[in-house]
Amino acid sequence: MALKRMVILGKEILPGKTEELNLDVAKLHTNTPIQVPVVVSRGMEDGPVLLLMAGMHGDEINGMEIVRRVIRKGWNKPTKGTVICIPVFNIFGFLNMSRELPDGRDLNRCFPGTKNGSLASRFAFHFMKEIAPITDYIVDFHTGSAQRSNFPQIRCVFRDEESIQLAKVFHPPFIIHSSHIAKTIRESMHRRGKHILLFEGGKTNSIDEKVVHEGLEGIKRLMQFLDLRHFKLEKQPLDPILIKATKWVRASHSGMFLPVIENGTEIEIGTVLGVITDPFGKIEHKVKSPLKGYVFCVNEAPIVNKGDALFNLGSVHEHKKEGIVHGQVID
Repeated sequence: MALKRMVILGKEILPGKTEELNLDVAKLHTNTPIQVPVVVSRGMEDGPVLLLMAGMHGDEINGMEIVRRVIRKGWNKPTKGTVICIPVFNIFGFLNMSRELPDGRDLNRCFPGTKNGSLASRFAFHFMKEIAPITDYIVDFHTGSAQRSNFPQIRCVFRDEESIQLAKVFHPPFIIHSSHIAKTIRESMHRRGKHILLFEGGKTNSIDEKVVHEGLEGIKRLMQFLDLRHFKLEKQPLDPILIKATKWVRASHSGMFLPVIENGTEIEIGTVLGVITDPFGKIEHKVKSPLKGYVFCVNEAPIVNKGDALFNLGSVHEHKKEGIVHGQVID
């Protein structure tokens, strides 16, 4: 049986070949073209197309390192199907070490984009036109924003049975129910019938080796499940913890902040999570947990203002109490 013809960005990808392509999106004000590198590897047999992408926000380095290592190790070369790697999607943000594009827009709030819209909208449009239609499965790698560090986790919609199955295959410490947010890549790909997992781990402008390891092991498990290629897999003694409801704990005062709970820890109501103090030794406010569950995000900033998000807590149960929201975590 003849293999299907595959053309990406105007280039035919032959069986058993790896091609380094470029997605042309815009130019700098110096007229220098900005191109998004796209590495495409095709197996000798037809199969699913898996996209591994990072750098939607230019300062989220952990995901870039995960995809880079996949390429470096040659894991992106499947025996069946195709693996597409985009280590840095938001090239503008990466060059400036910034979350946003130069126009100040969050790229992950501009999908599916328009041909003649803002810079961010054009980025999204070209991706949805050139790359999205080819893919079957996507893993989008992110970190916490600012100095908020996320424990390794997969976010998906629990009522989507195939997505939750894929999340369990990826096998992160936490799987968190997260509703689709308008104009994100996750929502846009879902509307097109694609299966997308959002991996979160670590914080901006840093590389966390434990997070990278979780991402790499998850990719191996997913690729093996999709029959793209086979690996020697680590044994996983613990099942992922399914978080059904989440709550942000915010600073009640401004001051110096010291977390005293380790990220990923199981907590009880009243567990002391951190302490807010002033530099003059006059105040010391304990930050306590309002629920029984788990800590999956910790703000590591040493100085906080009243109202700042300090901890994101998750419960394995659905709650209807005020402030405990089902599935509202930010992509």
